[in-house]
Amino acid sequence: MATVVISAYDVANYAQGGGHFWVYLQYVLGLRLLGHDVYWLEAFRTKGREEQEAAALATFQARMQQYGLGGKCILYRAPSKEPLSEAPAEYLNMTRAEAEAIFGHADLLLNFHYAISPALLRFFRRTALVDIDPGLLQFWISRGQLSVPNHDVYFTIAEGVGCPGGEHPRDNPSWIPIRPPVCLESWPYTFDPHCQTFTTVSTWDSSDWVVDRDETYENTKRVAFLEFAALPRLTRQPLELALVLRKERDMQEWKDLQNCGWRIRQACEVAGTPEMYQAYIQRSRGEFSCAKPSYIKLQTSWISDRTLCYLASGKPVVVQHTGPSSFLANGEGMFRFSTVQQAAEAFDAINADYERHCRSARKLAETYFDAKQVVAKILSHALTDDEPDRKELESPGLPSWRARHACSVLKKSTTPND
Repeated sequence: MATVVISAYDVANYAQGGGHFWVYLQYVLGLRLLGHDVYWLEAFRTKGREEQEAAALATFQARMQQYGLGGKCILYRAPSKEPLSEAPAEYLNMTRAEAEAIFGHADLLLNFHYAISPALLRFFRRTALVDIDPGLLQFWISRGQLSVPNHDVYFTIAEGVGCPGGEHPRDNPSWIPIRPPVCLESWPYTFDPHCQTFTTVSTWDSSDWVVDRDETYENTKRVAFLEFAALPRLTRQPLELALVLRKERDMQEWKDLQNCGWRIRQACEVAGTPEMYQAYIQRSRGEFSCAKPSYIKLQTSWISDRTLCYLASGKPVVVQHTGPSSFLANGEGMFRFSTVQQAAEAFDAINADYERHCRSARKLAETYFDAKQVVAKILSHALTDDEPDRKELESPGLPSWRARHACSVLKKSTTPND
């Protein structure tokens, strides 16, 4: 079996992000179900707020213990402003020598931290970057707004970015499309015809703007949802948004949405832990959600990791259309809308045969997003030496990774369904 280190981003510092934790945990659970050894690596960013940081760290460590990662978590201290150019100098729960020994033994670093230190990458035999901001990441790279260190393999969760014939900037790496995972064993089918409300969990506003040569636009869920503010007036279906609200303007827009018929909740009150997040989804009738403008403008065929949790739970979803897809359904368990009228009609269709659409939602998760299948594909690409190891070429003297060893790992990790 392989030893895989997953480099997550902003989980330890974001203790109230129950859904954010699940993004990375799905990969961990999929790998462990296939028998692989998994470590969690993360930078803990410090800003001198000792009491708040101590509380966040304690919450994170308890969470790691709860999900079987207590002895498998590697935290290093990092300044609030990144990127780092050097390897970490201080680890919070082990010595530097112990951490670097794990890195040297690992078969793969599965990295979600775009600004990771290149010096840290060099400790690993093989490295793979996973793009969970499809379209945006490629845009940032092409415009010089983000410099991503070299990896051996590059994965993207968007069908519209890495597909053959697809367009992305020429100065980008070669992206391999994968599907975002959901651990079906941890997200069981939970049919309940008495659930009433379509919900979602989201951050309302942020400083996220896309600045291009010819266009600048706000790239937030705020602008996405405001476009569909009138939806409750077109349907009898109760709709609820669980939002991270921070600014005074957010509160006024909260009231405006309520006047339009939306139910608004504070995300921290219903989804502030992984368990609360899961329970909130499982108590919902389904999901209604909009996408950030960039996913639509760039036609990435993006689907949210959160939506997969609804699908796996057997909850039909009504989500915004983000581009053509060879596997995203429209009309059976999943409805992809572009107009407010299409969204309203989707609720009518789902409620006319609710149980059928619940079963279809679960089937979509089983067929396309099973975490075991997703991570098996990742390993099949990441642990194969089709090309010379770029780190070996750049840094003579580093240990090389041999294809024969990769093949032996892959034979052990393959399942009958792969």
